[in-house]
Amino acid sequence: MEKITNEYLTLQVSERGAELVSIKDENGKEYLWQADPKGWNRHSPILFPFVGGLWNNTFRVEGKEYEAKRHGFARDAKFKLITHTPNRLVYSLHSSTETYKQYPFHFILAVSYKLEGNRIHVVWHVQNTDNKEIHFQIGGHPAFLLPDMKEGEPMRGFLKLSAETLVRSQTNNGHLTTAYQPFETDETIVEFTEETFKDDALIFEHAQLNEVQLLNKKGEAEVTVNFNTPALGLWSPYGKNAPFVCIEPWYGVADVENYEGELKDRRLMNHLHPGASFMAEYVITIR
Repeated sequence: MEKITNEYLTLQVSERGAELVSIKDENGKEYLWQADPKGWNRHSPILFPFVGGLWNNTFRVEGKEYEAKRHGFARDAKFKLITHTPNRLVYSLHSSTETYKQYPFHFILAVSYKLEGNRIHVVWHVQNTDNKEIHFQIGGHPAFLLPDMKEGEPMRGFLKLSAETLVRSQTNNGHLTTAYQPFETDETIVEFTEETFKDDALIFEHAQLNEVQLLNKKGEAEVTVNFNTPALGLWSPYGKNAPFVCIEPWYGVADVENYEGELKDRRLMNHLHPGASFMAEYVITIR
């Protein structure tokens, strides 16, 4: 476990999954869910090379079928720490014989966390080290504690979105359908409870949003997440009364129901030619 700190924030990151596991302010207040398995046993996993689930947990490359877990393998992989400065941590994961069995491409995935005042810059860098085009998705899954919620209280919170008029992707058992449905806000404010996530995550495609704020009871932003991704997921586990909400910037989404095509043709895939790189960032602001 490595740590970086400044006058505003202290971060802790694990080599397992290069996962951000703690965000504390100067007073020691924690902002990330602490992975209690009664609610959810993760903090902020990195989703790679898939976001969401694949139909029948399989995908195909040039006609050959492979099995794949929901959200991919990076979240459980051991990354190597390659940079540690007073305000920055960088981790890398190289493809291996083991990853190639699960995902038949060579790659390097680097993840960095940089502290800048009360902001955390999370940067993903994917490099194609193969001699052929590679196809992948990547996304974040940070779980933020709900302000003001006390133990035993019903789960309830407020989000402020960067748009008022939205449509959400319709899902069925964790997979997308081809339908969309209107999503109502109260002048960009969304009040959510456990029932909000009865049908799994709220998914917004087509770059409808670029900022989400988690508000306290006074209407003040405790956490702000800024991103420039084609999709966003909002999630909390149904039936757990867990005091957190995940704000998830995604370059990718789950399979559409009954999808049996090639990996490269899945919805919201990213493609890299040999030697090419992909870089993206999202920013977490505390208070």
